[in-house]
Formats: sequence, C-alpha cells, structure tokens
Amino acid sequence: MATDSIEKLYKNFGILADAKEKIGEHENEYLEILKAVKGSPKEKRLASQFIARFFKHFPALADKAIEAQLDLCEDEDIAIRKQAVKDLPNLCKDNNKHTRKIADILAQLLQVGDPTELSVVHNSLMTLFKMDAKGTLDGIFSQIFGENELGREKCIKFLNAKIKVLGRDVIDKEAEDILISECKKVLMQAVTEDEFRHIMELLGWSRLSQTVSGQQELVDLVAEQADIGQPFDPHDPEIENVVDRLIQCVRHALPYFSSQVDSSKFVTYFCEQVLRQFGEIVSNEDGVDSQLEILKLFAELCTHCGPLENAESKVDKVFQRLVEYMPLPPDTEVEGSTQEQPRLEFSYVECLMYGFHRLGRQCPEYLTKDLERLKDFRFRLQYFARGIQGYIKKLREALQGKSPEDLRSEENKIKVVALKTTSNINTLIKDLFHSPPSYKSDIILSWKPTNSSAAKESTSPGQKRHTPITFTSGDSSASKQPKTDKSPRELYQPPSGKYSNKVSSYTPTRGRGRGRGRGGFRGNRGWRRGF
Repeated sequence: MATDSIEKLYKNFGILADAKEKIGEHENEYLEILKAVKGSPKEKRLASQFIARFFKHFPALADKAIEAQLDLCEDEDIAIRKQAVKDLPNLCKDNNKHTRKIADILAQLLQVGDPTELSVVHNSLMTLFKMDAKGTLDGIFSQIFGENELGREKCIKFLNAKIKVLGRDVIDKEAEDILISECKKVLMQAVTEDEFRHIMELLGWSRLSQTVSGQQELVDLVAEQADIGQPFDPHDPEIENVVDRLIQCVRHALPYFSSQVDSSKFVTYFCEQVLRQFGEIVSNEDGVDSQLEILKLFAELCTHCGPLENAESKVDKVFQRLVEYMPLPPDTEVEGSTQEQPRLEFSYVECLMYGFHRLGRQCPEYLTKDLERLKDFRFRLQYFARGIQGYIKKLREALQGKSPEDLRSEENKIKVVALKTTSNINTLIKDLFHSPPSYKSDIILSWKPTNSSAAKESTSPGQKRHTPITFTSGDSSASKQPKTDKSPRELYQPPSGKYSNKVSSYTPTRGRGRGRGRGGFRGNRGWRRGF
C-alpha cells in the first residue's frame, strides 16, 4: 500500500515537472502531494521536497501548503522534522510574500533541544536572510515581541550571533534600519541582563557606533536603561540587582565616550548618588567585589568627563571618599609598639585618586584654598607613598629577567598588574604633592591594555627609581625633598599593605564588601525602572 502511495507521489511529481507553463492546470496533483504529509515516513520526506519545489505555481493553495509543511515540522520523527525545516526557506525562493511568516515559524523553532535539529533551524534562517533580510527580521522580531520569554531570549541570542556573520552584504541599509528601530523598541520593554547585552552588541555592530551622533545616541540609551535620573539605592526593594544593573549598563557605554561624547552625566550620577552610598554596596553572590567594579567604572568615566556643573561639589565628594582609604601616619613611633599598621587598599586608591586627579583639573584651587586640608592630605600622600616603595621594589625584582613566556603565567600577570597599580599611584602622588598641586600627568589605568613600549617601561627592572616623598623637618608647607642616607631621621616605617609579606602571592584587593549580595540577574525579567 505504501509502495503504491510513493509511486503515486512520483507520478504526480512527474506530471507537474513536465507541465511547464501549464502547471497551474494541475492543482489536483499538487493537492495529492499535500495530502501525503499524513502518509508513511518516506512519503512525508518526499512531500516536504515536492511541496517546496512547486509552491510558487499554486498561490491559491499557499496557506494549505504552508500548513502542510508545518505539520511535517512538528512530526514525531526527527529526520522528517529536519527535512521539513530544511525545505521551509524554499517556499520563499521566488516570492518574498511569505518570508515574514516563514521566519516567524523558524524563530519559534529556535527553542528545539536537539543540537542537530537546531543547527538545521539556524541554517534555514540564514538561507532566508540571504533571500530577504527585511522580511526575515520582521518575522524574528514578531517572536521577540511575543509572550514566550524563552523564545524571545533565543531569538535575540540568534540575532546577536548571526547578524555579524551575515555582514553588510546581506544586512543592507534598509534591513539595518529595521534592526536598529526594533532593537530600540526591545529596550523600551523589560529585558534580562543577557538580552540587554545582546541588544547593545547588535546596536554596537550597527552604523550607530560609527558616527559621533550615533555614539551619543547609544550612550543616551544606556543612560535611560541605567535610570541615572533616579536616586541610587543599592537596597531598593522594587528594583532587582540595582548594582549589577548599573555595572552592566556603564560597561556598555564606556566604548562610546570620547572627546566628542563626554561622560559628564554619568560622572555626576556617580559623584552625587553612588559614592554617597558607596559603603552600602555589597559583593554579589559570585563573590565579585562590586565596590571595586564600581570604582573602576568611575575611574574610566572620569577619563572623558566634560565640564561639570558645580564641579567643586563633585570633586569634594570624590576627595572625601579617597581620604577614607589614605590613612594618616600612626600616632606613635615607639619601638616595639603593637599598634596595628593601617591596611592599604591599592586598587581602591588608584581608582579614586585617578578620578580626583582628572576631575580636579576643573577646580585646581580645591586643595590650595584650604591650607589645613592641604596639609592633612600631604601627610596622607607621604605616608602612602612610603608604603608603596617597598612593593614597587619587590615587584620589579620579582619580574626582572622574566621572559615573555614567563610573564604570561597567571602569577606573573598579577604581579605586572600590581606593579602598574602601585606605579600609577606613585605618579599621581608626585603630581598632587607639587606646590601647588598639579593635575598634568596622564596614566593608563592598571587594568587597561597598554602598548608594548608602555608595558616594557612599566615592568622594566632597570627603570629609574621614584624618589620617596618626605617632609623637611619643621616645614609647615610640606615641601618635597629626596630621602637620602643623610636624612636626620626616618619619620615612619612603611605601613603594612595588602602585599607586604608575600609579594609572590600579590592579588588585587577584594575591597571592603560587607558580605554576599543578592546575586546577579539570573535570567529574571526586568530591572523595573527603565528595563
């Protein structure tokens, strides 16, 4: 019986193939092919191919043909499903009228669990893109704006992975216009962390990232999502993962800041809101030091900060947070004293001192107009400078003579970053210790990549030693003089920093977090305000 059915299928195929321009007169034969989707496995596989082969010749039967093909896409036999999915794009080969609908169907199938079947779905969507990119995008976004959250996530992930592969030969200006417009609409809804990341990467691939106006638009989108117009409350019960949200948003904005796209809006928010409640920020459940992450982002934002309204107020907030991590010398130097030495938070200080140094250019008189504050700060600068001299020396000795291959080890990578951190602080201290304080030096933050010459200079064991900063005896102006063997006395012993005892196990400070936070986004929908 099955053999007869298969023979009948081949017969109908032959009639249609030979009919040429009169093929439209053989509607009954095509209907027989459509009925074969209810037959045996072999009939189904043949029907899938034949439906697609003659689809364009029977526009009046288009809906029935698509429904028949969908039945095959939902078949219990994976081999039949894969064949049907593979043939789906052929329904649009000569007419893009149905592209949106077929793309919508394929977008739904992105949720299949079998890797081999999913690969066929991906290939069919890629084929469809090459036929009609605009219609395919329309179909996929219709799923993204649907109610199926898993489907939405899969579609966004697919687009982010494949759009760049297709390139601008396929994603032309018209298709790109749709992509940009629809991505913006997605950001107007509640999104998860991963969805936000994928959408921002898609927009970053688009032409928006290639012009100043587009970069400003991307920054504005992030600012809206970060909700920087609202008060920052790290424990806001109505917003999930407030700190993580801010971190993720700023990371996506950073690449677009420049001399033409400034970060003033973000810097203002950090100064007035985030630093004010900095002590309330706790590490997340993965153990990531959220405080340090926030400070790193703040430092990078300060690099491209434009003119600030009421700059002195912003600088003061950074300064007040900075001095919390820059201790005064111990009250006593009595030999054998058991007084605990202050703990130096190098990573925190690098971020805050860099931010203060960059923003201080907008009000250079901040320190000099208050002599007591200046004197107190110079005491802290001197003490901190003396504290890092030993670290810098030990780190250089540890890295001396290391081959490029040796420097790629995890331990030595940490030492290189540690040396960059302490050297950066030393450079900034020397600037701020000038009389009057100077804000001219430019450094590359320790976690940022440097060119080979800069890296060589930073790690060269033979580099000129920095002159330690000391006060001259009885000099109230706290002027600088080099420390020599003829100095009348040692003012302080270097404080005990994080890495004083075991430079070989030098690791960046983990900060002052107050324990485990509420965790990451973990796929939950929505950051509520803005997301």
